[in-house]
Amino acid sequence: MKYRRIASLKTLVEFQRYLAELGIELPCDAELQSGANSPLAQPCVLDNGFKIGNRFCILPMEGWDGTSDGRPSEETMRRWQHFGVSGAKLIWGGEAVAVRHEGRANPNQLLINEKNLRELAKLRETLVMVHEREYGTSSDLLVGLQLTHSGRYCKPNRKDCMEPQILYHHPVLDRKLGLQPSYPLMDDDDISRLAEDFVAAAKLSQRAGFAFVDLKHCHGYLGHEFLSAVDRAGRYGGSFENRTRFLREIVAGIRAEVPELQIAVRVSAFDFLPYRSGAQGVGEPEIASGAEYHYAFGADATGLQLDLTEPRAFLDLLAALRIQLVCITAGSPYYNPHIQRPALFPPSDGYLPPEDPLAGVARQI
Repeated sequence: MKYRRIASLKTLVEFQRYLAELGIELPCDAELQSGANSPLAQPCVLDNGFKIGNRFCILPMEGWDGTSDGRPSEETMRRWQHFGVSGAKLIWGGEAVAVRHEGRANPNQLLINEKNLRELAKLRETLVMVHEREYGTSSDLLVGLQLTHSGRYCKPNRKDCMEPQILYHHPVLDRKLGLQPSYPLMDDDDISRLAEDFVAAAKLSQRAGFAFVDLKHCHGYLGHEFLSAVDRAGRYGGSFENRTRFLREIVAGIRAEVPELQIAVRVSAFDFLPYRSGAQGVGEPEIASGAEYHYAFGADATGLQLDLTEPRAFLDLLAALRIQLVCITAGSPYYNPHIQRPALFPPSDGYLPPEDPLAGVARQI
């Protein structure tokens, strides 16, 4: 099926008619408010009293253009300068920064440690400086740093060499990565040490001047994989309580060591089963219809329909942990990009959309 480009729908009536044809409910305003009247131009006040100057946000997207030892390059610095010039008052982590070398998703991903700290601090300082130059103040600017471990998608040493660190054996993703049933899992003791690494990284982030750290739980990386580790044995798998233990241990450690540092979480609130390129390049599920699938956090046993019971419980947990900064995303670019970033044109290693991208937009909203 050919889907219409949004640009081809010239009026609101045409757009609404097309939505009705698709059976999609996606309410929209007849006129967009702009300038000072825009809802996005209004400040946002946090529970601690800090007033973020507007509701525009720079989400974390790593450029993978650091040095081999994880320091920022000139390209990295230029990107962060652009963040400052943008006018957005919430810088959500800038980009994903690994807390240990073997957890990097790319040999040029940034790495936080004592040796690199001064240059990571300079990223933030430069962003703040150019923002002040453009807008006269940075008193309403909130800048954080996203902390991550790439888990199943680690490539710390060579771009062409995966070095996965996994929590459980997945019936499809293991095969995609060429992992045998004997491939070792991260053990509970290493996970506990990794939680300590996150706490140490948070302390360094605070020293570098960042106002908050984001504990990445999205897009198939390690934090996200914990949420689907339903058949993992031990302290970090099985029950919802066990699958959120890693997060709770990190939060407790940060609160004990740097209580003034705010904590954020970016989470894939729902996932689907993995897709592949099928007939005519259109995406299709990699698991046969009718087979039960238990590894999609936020989906039912088909892996194709939402079940938000656990995501709601996760949000309740974040509220109980006094975490107000929560960023909602979905899925993973590695195995179901059409639910993560709905688009007519797929990534180079992806597939054509199996549904109108507007369906994916409505699902996320």
